[in-house]
Amino acid sequence: MLRRLIQLYIGLILYGVSTAVYVRANLGADPWNVFHLGVAGLASMDIGMVMILTGAAVLLLWIPLRQRPGLGTISNVIVLGLAADATLSLMPPLESLWLRAVLLLLAVLLNALATGMYIGAGFGAGPRDGLMTGIHARTGWPIRRIRTTIEISVLLIGIVLGGAFGIGTVLYALAIGPLIQICLPWFQLPRAAPPAPMKAEPLS
Repeated sequence: MLRRLIQLYIGLILYGVSTAVYVRANLGADPWNVFHLGVAGLASMDIGMVMILTGAAVLLLWIPLRQRPGLGTISNVIVLGLAADATLSLMPPLESLWLRAVLLLLAVLLNALATGMYIGAGFGAGPRDGLMTGIHARTGWPIRRIRTTIEISVLLIGIVLGGAFGIGTVLYALAIGPLIQICLPWFQLPRAAPPAPMKAEPLS
């Protein structure tokens, strides 16, 4: 249990760090962060606070879908935004294109690694992933169609709001699935088997 908790929170912190690295690379972010950046620019808010508020709003959508949040779900809402803002406060903006390109590659790799860690810990899906699985459970629609619809929707809204769409967005879309598939088995922890029921001893 302790190892799973440590893995969960390291994964969530690294996910928030990867978001900050995307922002500093300034070459385009993943669809949800395009949305977060668009809202942050429009509302003059820190991206971390937008991530927290968005996660809480998405979590409310779980209610009609009858999804139950776990520790990982609640932690996801809070930790990602705090980690992103803390990292941004320590990372100055960069002008060099090649340094920003290196940061972009690092952000994609770090995002996949962090996703494998927090999902592999087994404390429940994040709000956005839970929305996808909840819709699937209630409607029977294919996961791929639901995920694609959600991602495209938030991406388009984010672009309209002025979020950072670019080569990084395309790179994320192409690379994140295969990278998570590689990373996830590294962090899937075996669960302890329940104790076997005791057999009654025959009376002698």
